[in-house]
Amino acid sequence: MGAPVSAPPTQWSDSVRRVARSARTTPGRLGIIASALVALSVLTGLFAALALQSKQDTISGLTDHREPLSAAAQQIYRSLSDADATASSAFLSGGSEPAALRERYEIDMAQAGAALAKAASDVGGIAGAEKQVDTLGQQLPVYAGLIETARTNNRFGLPIGAAYLREASTLMRAKLLPAAQELYRIDIGRLTDEQDDAASLPWLTVALTLVLLGSLIATQVYLTRKTNRLINTGLLVSTVAVGIGLVWGVAAGWVSAAAVGSARDDGSQQVDVLVQARIVALKCRADETLTLVARGDGTAYEKEWQELAPTISGKGENDKDLLAKARASASDPAISQQVRGAIDNAQAWQEAHRKLRELDDTGQYDQAVSMALGDDDKDAASAFNKLDENLSNAIQKGREKFVESTSSAQNALTGLVPGVAVLALIGAGGALVGIRQRLREYR
Repeated sequence: MGAPVSAPPTQWSDSVRRVARSARTTPGRLGIIASALVALSVLTGLFAALALQSKQDTISGLTDHREPLSAAAQQIYRSLSDADATASSAFLSGGSEPAALRERYEIDMAQAGAALAKAASDVGGIAGAEKQVDTLGQQLPVYAGLIETARTNNRFGLPIGAAYLREASTLMRAKLLPAAQELYRIDIGRLTDEQDDAASLPWLTVALTLVLLGSLIATQVYLTRKTNRLINTGLLVSTVAVGIGLVWGVAAGWVSAAAVGSARDDGSQQVDVLVQARIVALKCRADETLTLVARGDGTAYEKEWQELAPTISGKGENDKDLLAKARASASDPAISQQVRGAIDNAQAWQEAHRKLRELDDTGQYDQAVSMALGDDDKDAASAFNKLDENLSNAIQKGREKFVESTSSAQNALTGLVPGVAVLALIGAGGALVGIRQRLREYR
């Protein structure tokens, strides 16, 4: 048999051989180094620009999208709970419903509907959020219908009106409020996750930049040994440009991350505690009025009131005291002032509630109702309304603090994306020009 015929060389293998032969010569090695430095500079600049743009978009989304949605979720709970308590208060007033309470109920329902529409715009792909929005959308008209039936019967003095009111309140507590609270929990969780993303540093980009910087320095050392020339202007410009980009990016990243952390600690986390306190206060107010509506059959409502009230006393007697937590974490003077006012009014409310229960338990029902609904400073309704106003103001101040700090985080990154891109191109151009200067010497 004859000797086997070798396969003809391929274009790829020829290219590899040419590169290998070129790498054995100094000009060839310099050409390869120049190509590698240009490619690495462009790649690093691209990664940095994309990572920084993504971070800017995330930070912008916190103030423009994510925080307003979590606020809408808590507004749903607040409006629904207040509507339920207001409906009960109106029922206690007898057949002639006060116009102020009717108006307050209608405003609450309108606000709940508007907030629900806003929340529904951002539930796509999140099964838990979709479920809660569906529950709210389906059950809210049912609740409103039960309330209207209760009102109609109460207007004509029919006892069955109280039964419809209790059925409506049961629906609110069993389905609507849990759905609203879960939706808020989901939204605040998403806000926290995006804050974590916004506060993280782009370590891959930092690593690539360090590799590029090290490669530029190594190339200059190599050229110095080969040419006995200490400085290569092109490579020096490239190294300085990359160094500026690294220092600028890291410094801006740290400043931005610190601002995002401040927005979380002094803004959204503070707001979350205040929202939880407001939720508890609203539950207590509904319990207070429903106990009177039940007329001797409201033991369960009063029991829940007694369980929840210590969590908004501000006395710090247990680790579940939300107002005590809010007071301890309030670093902003405006928020601290509102929290102190909330604590004072919460304690005044608890004292009014104690007297209210004494009146009701001793058969003085009308006087108890009067204390529950009155606007005197010592009445329960007055103390609750002041407490709710304090919490509302503190929440608004916390939201403003969040927006202020998050905007500072965004401002820290201003100009960084185009700046890093330009510096990367300068780095690539400087490396190419610097090495071409040496290549000319070999011709």
